[in-house]
Amino acid sequence: MAIQIDPTARPTARSLLAHLYNWTIAKASHRHAEWWLFAIAFVESSFFPVPPHPVLGLMCLAQPRRAVRYAAICTLGSVLGGLFGYAIGYFLYESIGLWLLGALHLTDKFPVAVCYLNQYDAEAIIIAGATPIPFKLMTLTAGFTGMDLATFIGASIVGRGMIFMAVGVLFRIFGAPIKAFIEKYLGMVTTAFVALLIGGFVVIGLLSGNGEKSADACSGATWESVGMDRK
Repeated sequence: MAIQIDPTARPTARSLLAHLYNWTIAKASHRHAEWWLFAIAFVESSFFPVPPHPVLGLMCLAQPRRAVRYAAICTLGSVLGGLFGYAIGYFLYESIGLWLLGALHLTDKFPVAVCYLNQYDAEAIIIAGATPIPFKLMTLTAGFTGMDLATFIGASIVGRGMIFMAVGVLFRIFGAPIKAFIEKYLGMVTTAFVALLIGGFVVIGLLSGNGEKSADACSGATWESVGMDRK
């Protein structure tokens, strides 16, 4: 069911959101939608700045019966994309890796990510996979530090699978009520999602020591303290 829009009414922020919502819902039912979901999840884990969560959510809204399948596709794409990011960090860090960090404005966060990965290992990957923290930052870092590949894959499956499958299961069980709520409170839901996304970058900023000084040893990590070369 689409959101009803009065074509004669003056455009508002909500009506523009409604148009975008209706258009995306229609595209989410396209026969190639699963491939697009896989592709977005793949590139987001290695270099693309836009997360796959909105696409996954809208596809689950469009077809709640296939929600778990969509979540599995998103998880698979994200884990494989994470392996691609790992490969960039391991083999091409000094060329492509450094360029990506700069392009994504994550250069200052890299030493902090290295410190956390060295300190918490798999837990850092799981947390990054299940929170708004940019997952691509941790996949590049895992490759740079030479993290055990099996551990990286396992942690990625747990972290990414936990959040994506939770979305899939929720939409599979409560698809209709969730869709009705979103269509009724579209503006509020959009605002909440944007706030959550921004919150992830704020957390990264705090962890890197941009906020008040933290007792965590990693908050003061620098390029010199983590080293430019793998040992």
